[in-house]
Amino acid sequence: MQVRLLGPVEVAVDDTCHPVPGLRRKAVLAVLGLHPGQIVSSDRLIDVVWGGNGPSTAQNTLQRHMSYLRNVLGAKATIVARPPGYVLNIGAEATDVETAERLIRQARQSTDPAVKVRQLRGALALWRGRPLLDVAGLGWLDEQAERLVQIEHEAASALTEARLMLGEHAQLVPELERLTSARPFDEDIHRQLMIALYRAGRQADALATYQRLRRSLGEELGIDPSQPLRELEAAILRQDASLDPPAPAITVQPAPKVGVVPAQLPLAVPAFTARTREIARLDTVLIRTGHVRSGAASPDAAVVIAAVSGTAGVGKTALAVHWAHRVRGHFPDGQLYVNLRGFDPGGLVVDPAVALRGFLSAFGIEMDRIPAGVDEQAALYRSVLAGKRVLVVLDNARDVEQVRPLLPGAPGCVVVVTSRNQLTALVTAECAYPLTLDLLTSDESRDLLAHRLGTDRVAAEPAATREVIERCARLPLALAIAAANCFTHPELSVASIAGQLREATSTLDALNAADVGTDIAAVFSWSYQALTPDAARLFRLLGLHPGPDVTVAAAASLAGVPAAEVRPSLAELVRAHLLTQPTRDRYTLHDLLWTYAARLSRGEEGEPQRAAAARRLLDHHLHTALSAGQLINPKREPIAVSPPEAAAVSEQPGDRDQAVAWFAAERAVLLAVVRQAVDNGFDSHTWQLAWAVQDFLSRWGHREDHVASQRAAIDAAQRQGHLVAQARSHCGYSTACAKLHRYDEAHSHLRHALDLYEALGDHAGQAFAYYQMGWLSNLQGRHDRALCHARQALRLYRAAGHPVGVARTLNSLGWDHALCGDFERARPRCEQALVALRRLGDRHFEAGASDSLGYIYHHLGNYGRAVEHYRQAVELFRDVGDRYYEADALNHLGDSHRAAGDLDAARAAWRRALDIFDDLGHQDAATIRSKLDALTGISRRATMTIAGPANGASRQPPRLPQTGTRRLAPLA
Repeated sequence: MQVRLLGPVEVAVDDTCHPVPGLRRKAVLAVLGLHPGQIVSSDRLIDVVWGGNGPSTAQNTLQRHMSYLRNVLGAKATIVARPPGYVLNIGAEATDVETAERLIRQARQSTDPAVKVRQLRGALALWRGRPLLDVAGLGWLDEQAERLVQIEHEAASALTEARLMLGEHAQLVPELERLTSARPFDEDIHRQLMIALYRAGRQADALATYQRLRRSLGEELGIDPSQPLRELEAAILRQDASLDPPAPAITVQPAPKVGVVPAQLPLAVPAFTARTREIARLDTVLIRTGHVRSGAASPDAAVVIAAVSGTAGVGKTALAVHWAHRVRGHFPDGQLYVNLRGFDPGGLVVDPAVALRGFLSAFGIEMDRIPAGVDEQAALYRSVLAGKRVLVVLDNARDVEQVRPLLPGAPGCVVVVTSRNQLTALVTAECAYPLTLDLLTSDESRDLLAHRLGTDRVAAEPAATREVIERCARLPLALAIAAANCFTHPELSVASIAGQLREATSTLDALNAADVGTDIAAVFSWSYQALTPDAARLFRLLGLHPGPDVTVAAAASLAGVPAAEVRPSLAELVRAHLLTQPTRDRYTLHDLLWTYAARLSRGEEGEPQRAAAARRLLDHHLHTALSAGQLINPKREPIAVSPPEAAAVSEQPGDRDQAVAWFAAERAVLLAVVRQAVDNGFDSHTWQLAWAVQDFLSRWGHREDHVASQRAAIDAAQRQGHLVAQARSHCGYSTACAKLHRYDEAHSHLRHALDLYEALGDHAGQAFAYYQMGWLSNLQGRHDRALCHARQALRLYRAAGHPVGVARTLNSLGWDHALCGDFERARPRCEQALVALRRLGDRHFEAGASDSLGYIYHHLGNYGRAVEHYRQAVELFRDVGDRYYEADALNHLGDSHRAAGDLDAARAAWRRALDIFDDLGHQDAATIRSKLDALTGISRRATMTIAGPANGASRQPPRLPQTGTRRLAPLA
């Protein structure tokens, strides 16, 4: 059952619409529907429905309307009389407005454009015309209709933005042209139309659209287009690369739905040839183990492991990915993939814990809720996969120890492991099926070349083809590179190509067989010699990048040129198969090619040039990370850093979602860059980078990475003798240790930080250290000690003239009083904090203060005020995208509703909390289910008992659990 307000007012029961006759009845239902689950007083209803001029019989008429509406809704309990008025009580999402707002909210929280499109289309489909169409003319309802129209326009605009992100510019053009005709002064629609036209190759039409808008605004309103629109026109004129369709990006999904199906396989290998015997063997393994029966996977099939081994460049990854794409239909619950980088030249071997966190996140479990220990992670991973049919590809493993924690524990899953080592222990202990990849046969090698170069070209020169095959050692990687070079030079005969390879082999002395292999290095050398000077220089400099992948901006920084100038060189390297391009702006090198590029860099680039390129790369990552970090935590005080090198190319994420996406995509690179900064003696960059990535690593649950980066920061700051950096890094290290429950270590580093800040005379720094000590003490249940630390922090923040610190600490002080049971002292401090934080625009901590006050008023027995503050906290946590604390506040909102006797409101709040906890895969979902189960079948007598004695006798307020969540983790 649902009340529909986004059009004519009506009631839907089992998808059947029931119109409500009469203006006043519709208006009464609309007012209740706009306040679902809330008491609307009779006076308020009369004032809205009769426009402040209700007749003397209005009260009686209102009661008759309620009786009629109950009949339409089908149950008396749907509209409940509750002094001083009535409540619409038909459960969660009682109206189409609530459903639309939920879908819009989910779209706003997602960073995946496809998800945004799906959610926004679902929301906009609920509008059936002008909202509240048949109650027009009633003042307050007219205002609500305008508000809902504005929500529709904003959702439509957001949908257009998401579709532009997906590359639907051509389809959008006619739709936007109709909209600009209907709304000739709407700059946002004109902006979107200009972008769509430009991306559709219609630059002139995009500029003409701007000129039409400029004339309309000037002639009708006497104004010019806004500055952003003028800048867009200029960007279109100069064909700015920023207007190009966005590249496919790594999706950061704050709260994937339970039941999400991961699809992590890399792109299928184009033009895959040969290996028919090996593919048949893998197919046979599936059939023999019961994973494929009559075209479907058997749910009781045992876990099967295929261990694919072979030398570097022999095509293990290509085979595994190609086969995985062929059989993925047999695994409807998902396909997981991770490159374990077991033989990475830069030492970036992936820890099993990192891989487990990635897999668990792919199944919808929020990073911050994943256990810290690898054994606990592995247990959770096995639990998540239990009963599922999932294909897991573990690529490039070093040894069995790296693989074993990533193996599922229940039947139904298949694991494919690739490694240069044979992983004999996996075969003997885990009953894995071994598959060794040898070099291609001569026939297979000839087929590969024929597929790339054309059958006629290969058949015309059989002897030369044989020599090319032998020079490439029948290794697929080398053959692919040779074929790419042949393909890009069709004027050359195969014999001339063979001659060039022969010459390269005889002159090669830069590499030896232990690194790459002399024959393979000759292929690389020959392909490298054919590059243009700019592409050859870029390839050498890529040997300085620590991996695992590189963006356009990072490559431009290495080369010291603008991004637009480096793209042609990157494209040339891709065409030569010296570089692969998994997404539009992200590139990777095979391990052998990285080794070769690093050797070339050492041999052909002077030390000053190498050092300058390394500094530009560090500046790129540092300054982009600082920009992104500021979007994640706007109230964090910036640190002083040197300006970037002139030729370093920084990126500027546009909003918080883009900042999070950038950090998620670059996390492995950033950690590698920190290690590289340590190795190369860039101490300032080391601690500054660690500071810049701290908020992301902390908030998104990358605990071990947080510890490692802050440890490097402490060491670098100590080498520099930089006391402020040392103090900051000790604080950061303490936060990371606390989240791993290493409390003694965390306290020790805070004492170091406090000593340093005292030596510096830095009151704000001392205050922050005390604030963090209070947070740490609360985690350990030492609330009296936390209270002492908060008092010290407040005194020092006031002495430093630090209003944000004062406001945040006032809330902490009040919360600590509350945890000690002193609610009368807690209340004024949290109320002062709330006012100050609201004035400062510190919305995350404002939410925490509202949440604190909800807790305090609940324990004072004032459930009405508790509900009010919890509702504010829920809205604020939702606005800042903190879904865990949103659910936590909803949980306690339900507790306060229940304590007040409003069981229906409690149920609604707990259901919303349960939805979020289920989305996050959080253990608190079980607690909420228990509360909801306890409400089932509660009798009227039980309800009265919960609400309190009818005679007004006093009772002790029910206590809430002391979760300690209202003191948010330090963000400094």
